[in-house]
This record gives sequence, C-alpha cells and structure tokens, in this order.
Amino acid sequence: QVQLVESGGGLVQAGGSLRLSCAASGSIFSINAMGWYRQAPGRQRGLVAAITSGGSTNYAVSVKGRFTISRDNAKNTVYLQMNSLKPEDTAVYYCRLDRPNGASYWGKGTLVTVSS
Repeated sequence: QVQLVESGGGLVQAGGSLRLSCAASGSIFSINAMGWYRQAPGRQRGLVAAITSGGSTNYAVSVKGRFTISRDNAKNTVYLQMNSLKPEDTAVYYCRLDRPNGASYWGKGTLVTVSS
C-alpha cells in the first residue's frame, strides 16, 4: 500500500519561502516519477512541478524560476522549495507518485497560505 504524507505548509507573507516535503512508503521510491500539484478554492487541481526517476524536472509557467522540485531517494522524499511566494500561490498542495505501471497515488495535501 503506497502512502504519501505531505508536510511543510503554513502561513507566510508575500515574498517569503516555504519548503514542502512528501514522504513516501510502500513502493520502491527511486523508480517512480513524483509531482506536486495544487488546488485553490474554486479552481481545478493543476500541476506545479514534476520530477522523473532520472531527475528531469518540469514546472508550471507560473512558478518557473521561483519553485524547485527535488528528490532524495535515500529518504524516499520529494521536496518543493518555494521562494518569492505570491498570494496567488495560496492553495492546498498535493504530492503525487506515478508508478511505471501507470498507477498514481495522492497524498492528503498541505495548505499553503500567502498573505499580501
């Protein structure tokens, strides 16, 4: 059973930084692609950043240059470093694990609130 647990969310002022973590269990972490998604009130969930098993990364245009996704396979953890935060970054942030067989798993999310 794959489990994903996000942490690191909270309240921060605009211009500040947060680092989100997602700890995975129940799967061989290194072979999976990982991603961070977010959902703001009244909006659909969308991709923020993703990282493949080989370390290639992909970012939403709105966060490129401000956010950095990384992974530590030894700790079964993926991170999202968020700098220069803006009020429009306010959302619940979800971690997703994508297995090579096509199965995907979601965490329960962590709330990020950016005040102006």
